[in-house]
Amino acid sequence: MELLIFYPIAGLCVALAFGVIFNTSPVGSAMCLIGMMLGLAGIFVLLQAHFMAILQIIIYAGAIMVLFMFVIMLLNLKQAASADWVARDKNRFISILTGVLAVGILYKIVDITFLADLNSPAELPDTFGTVATIGESLFTDFVLPFEVASLLLLAAMIGAVVLAKPKLD
Repeated sequence: MELLIFYPIAGLCVALAFGVIFNTSPVGSAMCLIGMMLGLAGIFVLLQAHFMAILQIIIYAGAIMVLFMFVIMLLNLKQAASADWVARDKNRFISILTGVLAVGILYKIVDITFLADLNSPAELPDTFGTVATIGESLFTDFVLPFEVASLLLLAAMIGAVVLAKPKLD
């Protein structure tokens, strides 16, 4: 029964991810990304990780995407849209090479997945996705990467504001 819910949500997530890539408008790409994150929250609900689903919605689809939209609006990317197509033509070979590499990696992942024993799925522990487990893991094993990520986001936000600020000459 769960597969009847999982496959449409997963297909929607893949379609929205392609929408992020192929959308010509930065705002449209950001909206597709928000939809994909909401679909990912639905997959977390199917895994019985309700806390992770709520975190996905509040933190990523909410706070991070508000920051992305703020930076998109601050940078005013409509002026750079005409020069963007010229840059894409120059990088066509690199884009095709990267696409072929990504398809090869996805093929290998699918190949390894279907070679695994599908009759005995892995059992998740009862504490999977609970607040206590996530908090313990985040503030013991992953405290340094968590702080480094927060500093990188802060530096990126300050850099975007400095780059977008008009020159006061």
